[in-house]
Amino acid sequence: MNVPRKPNVTKLQSSYVSEQEEKKRKALRRRRVVAVRLAFWASLFMVLASVLIYTLHLQVKAIDAKTAEKQELKDQLAELEQQEKQLKEEMKKLHDDDYIAELARKKYYLSKDGEIIFVLPEE
Repeated sequence: MNVPRKPNVTKLQSSYVSEQEEKKRKALRRRRVVAVRLAFWASLFMVLASVLIYTLHLQVKAIDAKTAEKQELKDQLAELEQQEKQLKEEMKKLHDDDYIAELARKKYYLSKDGEIIFVLPEE
């Protein structure tokens, strides 16, 4: 049975022993203060790092959203440019009398002299 025993040694009550004990207490107190300061600064650093990472995350999300919006607008621009090109071609065609006559015959069922128009139902 290994039971720790109390030593039967008495401490000397000299000034040297009391100075050494006081130095040990001060050193222990300093270690505690340093540990508390270290814990404070570490927690402050962690909070600051968390805020910065959160801000970075928000900025990345905003950039991704803007990039997606930019791509949508590019697609819309390409579509509008294509539509503009078609409308310009249509404008050029509208200066031609034969095209206007053909268009009027199709849309408004106008006919030439002696021509009969049959309208077939669309299926």
